[in-house]
Amino acid sequence: MQQNNSVTEFMLLGLTQDPMRQKMVFVIFLIFYVGTVVGNLLIIVTIKSSRSLGSPMYFFLFYLSLSDSCFSTSTAPRLIADALSAKKIIPYNECMTQVFALHFFGCMQIFVLILMAVDRYVAICKPLHYPTIMRRQVCTILIILAWIGSFIHSIAQIILALRLPFCGSNLIDHYCCDLQPLLKLACMDTYVINLLLVTNSGAICSSSFVILMISYIVILHSLRNHSGEGRKKALSTCTSHIIVVILFFGPCIFIYTRPPTTFPMDKMVAVFYTIGTPFLNPLIYTLRNAEVKNAMRKLWCSKITSESKR
Repeated sequence: MQQNNSVTEFMLLGLTQDPMRQKMVFVIFLIFYVGTVVGNLLIIVTIKSSRSLGSPMYFFLFYLSLSDSCFSTSTAPRLIADALSAKKIIPYNECMTQVFALHFFGCMQIFVLILMAVDRYVAICKPLHYPTIMRRQVCTILIILAWIGSFIHSIAQIILALRLPFCGSNLIDHYCCDLQPLLKLACMDTYVINLLLVTNSGAICSSSFVILMISYIVILHSLRNHSGEGRKKALSTCTSHIIVVILFFGPCIFIYTRPPTTFPMDKMVAVFYTIGTPFLNPLIYTLRNAEVKNAMRKLWCSKITSESKR
């Protein structure tokens, strides 16, 4: 990466400067991160191992869990390690890599959530055409397009970040590298870059949220024509999706769709959608989904049986 300045490293201020609170940050977010990785890996292994979870919905859930794990990994390990460090130094190249990873896996989450909404719309509103429309080849192509779209988005973000010149302070008032805190350190007028940021990240968050909400309104409206049992099952699935969408997009829209101003709550809001939401997703999709719980139970029982035979 070519640097557009003389700065070779940044210093992160983290969530707090208080030594006691830093220890609390270490313990709390270590638990959150381990829970995120274990929970999402459990879903990934269960979906891959279970024949009963071969539908498109679980195909997309597999990639949501994968992107959740990677998204959390892009920020959580450094936050945890920095909680025990006196100086939270991050090299310039690592900072730019973190910007890329944060936006790549975050955007992947958005696209997968949209694909899951599309899957539910087709399953509920066009059940007779569902096997044809959502066949495995189509789902694979959609996931590939999601990867490509995420890559294009993150490349646009990293290009903006690499164009920022830094010649003064290298103190980032955040626990990770992102464009908003970096814009505050740039030795230039950042109005145009911030406008591009809002146009890119802000537009993706806002438009995706609107699309998802409209799709779920249409889905819930169409449930009136279903039987009681079918309505109950569809409502359970859609409710899980809606909870995830609100938890992820609320903080995302708050961060990326406003003028270049900072608020004291910004870091906590960012923590919620970069670490909190990936931790909650496995709980939401397992505790509210009987098929996933049954598949996990069968997988666990088969493992115990095979171990006992040895």
